[in-house]
Amino acid sequence: MTSNFQKRDVESASSLNERLGLSFSNLSLLIRALTHRSYINEHPEAVEDNERLEFLGDAVLDFIVGEWAYHRFPEMKEGDLTKIRSSLVRNERLADFARRLNLGQALRLGRGETSSGGHHRESLLGSAFEALIGALYLDLGLERVIRFMKPLLEWMSPTILDELHDPKSDLQELTQSQKLGMPQYHVVAINGPDHARTYEVEVKVADEIKGRGTGSSKSSAERAAAKDALDRINR
Repeated sequence: MTSNFQKRDVESASSLNERLGLSFSNLSLLIRALTHRSYINEHPEAVEDNERLEFLGDAVLDFIVGEWAYHRFPEMKEGDLTKIRSSLVRNERLADFARRLNLGQALRLGRGETSSGGHHRESLLGSAFEALIGALYLDLGLERVIRFMKPLLEWMSPTILDELHDPKSDLQELTQSQKLGMPQYHVVAINGPDHARTYEVEVKVADEIKGRGTGSSKSSAERAAAKDALDRINR
């Protein structure tokens, strides 16, 4: 039986190029950026998957995000700039960018990945976004990538500033100052389909539950649990 995911219409690279105003001159680079290795396994005529472009995009993003943060927050100390850069280039955040661009609908996946919801999976979306950046850099250069990224970075800026002081670090500092030991995080529930998981985490301090949180990834749920614990302790 053919699944609903297998029946879906995949957006073409040329359509994506036009919709996002990317202006690729070498469309084969964009096609490669959208091609997961599972597609290559089933289509031997396809030349290459997006893993090499993902490697390049990771390096390009690291530089661009660092430069953006440096100029965007001129009074910020080096340690906080490092936190901002790290937050913006982690896979969870790159997947947010990919979702904002509806990049998932253009991914070329194998039948297994398609049927299991790969077009929505965070790990695939983040990797594809990195590959897109790598392809854009090769085809149109650094300045074009910077213009492409700036609106996305500005869109994410308020969220990043809210997360600047990591609640997990704050909770750890608090518990250690009170000689209560390290907070311990435990996943207590995982809900939803494979492509849209929701994690529920509890945090214990000295074997006592101090907070709970949910998120689309284990790390985001842990941060939510730490924030909940801090709020309760401060109350």
